[in-house]
Amino acid sequence: MGHNMVLSHSTYIWMPFSDEDFLIISHAVSSSDFVRLRASLPFFLRTMHQQFAVVYFETTVTPQEGVQEFIYTFGIGSARCCTHCNCCKFKLFTSYCLPRRSNGGEKVFDYQELLHNSSFCLVPRGRRLGSFRFLEALQAACIPVILSNGWELPFSEVIDWRKAAIIGDERLLLQVPSITRSVGHDRILALRQQTQFLWDAYFSSVAKIVLTTLEIIQDRVDSHVSRSRLLWNSLPGGLYALPQYSADPAQFPFYYAILGKSPSQQFTAVIHTVTPLQSQISPVVKLIIAVAKSKFCAQIVVLWNSDKPLPPRNKWPSTSVPLAVIEGQTKTMSSRFYPHDVILTDAVLSLDEDSVLSTNEVDFAFTVWQSFPERIVGYPARSHYWDSSRSRWGYTSKWTNDYSMVLTGAAFYHRYYHYLFTHYVPAGLLNTVDRMANCEDILMNFLVSAVTKQPPIKVTQKKQYKETMMSQGSKASRWADPDHFAQRQTCMNAFSHWLGFMPLLHSQMRLDPVLFRDQVSILRKKYRDIEKL
Repeated sequence: MGHNMVLSHSTYIWMPFSDEDFLIISHAVSSSDFVRLRASLPFFLRTMHQQFAVVYFETTVTPQEGVQEFIYTFGIGSARCCTHCNCCKFKLFTSYCLPRRSNGGEKVFDYQELLHNSSFCLVPRGRRLGSFRFLEALQAACIPVILSNGWELPFSEVIDWRKAAIIGDERLLLQVPSITRSVGHDRILALRQQTQFLWDAYFSSVAKIVLTTLEIIQDRVDSHVSRSRLLWNSLPGGLYALPQYSADPAQFPFYYAILGKSPSQQFTAVIHTVTPLQSQISPVVKLIIAVAKSKFCAQIVVLWNSDKPLPPRNKWPSTSVPLAVIEGQTKTMSSRFYPHDVILTDAVLSLDEDSVLSTNEVDFAFTVWQSFPERIVGYPARSHYWDSSRSRWGYTSKWTNDYSMVLTGAAFYHRYYHYLFTHYVPAGLLNTVDRMANCEDILMNFLVSAVTKQPPIKVTQKKQYKETMMSQGSKASRWADPDHFAQRQTCMNAFSHWLGFMPLLHSQMRLDPVLFRDQVSILRKKYRDIEKL
């Protein structure tokens, strides 16, 4: 660039420096003393492992001294990641350099770090229309700027890429800076969030790419029950929204807020029973009576999984709501989450037969669940931790300020999770649960947290919570089994291995009724007897 040049206003020149790089002068203003250039420099350098970047800068050129200064304006990376590299006999401020290393005191930055610190990443065509840069940008939450005319983006049949990428015209490369500058901060955030969702849902592994392909083909075949674009383009994604359950997005708890829908105002209580009914003072009878008094209870379903014959109807208590007693199809632990046709409400109150809940506790927990219909909401909480000495996940029932699971022995959740549990979870894991007669509640927590990317919600803590023992002469609760705890440790690691990651998230949030334990008159409190428990 030290050669004598005569440039007029708005001149466009291609200046090759070597076989691998070149300069595009996009704007030039000249006088008798200097030439001021506004230029972009695309890199296709072998030393940079065939990576691509475009750096925009301004410079002043004089006939006597050549290049005087370079002022970095913007490029593929953020300004704070800029450094200077010796390129083409002059110093250039650029956001693209070799991997991090120490070289004479100069700072250089890692390629992945630059991607993560960038808002936009150029994705030009590669040897063919597509480019691996596209997946790199998605993974890094960098908004892809597509410059490959005629490229049909992956899964574009169901994915709306306008919500995650900027589609440019490779013939109008110099318009890219103005296009990206015109994108507001709110839209940048929305685009980046969508890139992360799409990467995690459909592109983060070969298995997900293959499964997404197969599900799209399945939607083509069964077009009458195919998933809408809303299901594919909104959390948790099309792979978790099984069309066999419903083709209507309003039937899934994840889309209530988007569609302005509220869950039904009643719930169905499902009580899992394995112990013979001995008398009218059995724990399960007391539980049925307490739940039936709830003003939100639509019906009670007793799931009879005992080896003993089903008791006649006159042995069960009379209730103000319908009471149905059905036998489990396989009488296994996983069958408690089978999507029985008798369950018609959105909300399901899952109960163990030895659970001890008052009517007030049931009402309050259901009120909380109505605000969080996609999550598990309940009482008994547990947690997980990483055991570094054994390099494995651990399970703990210790009472602390945080938790990551709410056991389904006393919890609300949406009925769709019955369908997802039965039809999405691999048969091998269900067989493991049935063989041990354990861990079905942990598996449900893993599934819901993997889908929602959120922890469950714990409601008011009792003064004391313990598993109730059965009447003398009958089997003890499974919680008293010495192998029970060890099995649950094993389950934690088996389930995380299935998913490929640990989905459980810790939370310290606990929701209590208004005025809970406040020193005011009990008459001012809606749920008056909860504090006595």
